Amino acid sequence: MKERIIRAFAGSMVLASVALAYWIHPYWIALAIFVGFNLLQSSFTRFCPLEKILDQAGVGQSKKK
Repeated sequence: MKERIIRAFAGSMVLASVALAYWIHPYWIALAIFVGFNLLQSSFTRFCPLEKILDQAGVGQSKKK
């Protein structure tokens, strides 16, 4: 569940960055670079800031009755 959310968020950020760079200002491409770098480093270090945020929010944890 969390992996799907992380991938969807990262993909959305890249697409938004490209759209903003095209229509607003080219410096918005820096956001896509940041997201890409973060994805690359997380593949080596297994550390993803969004995953930590989702953990703190309780996403993906089963509810006990």
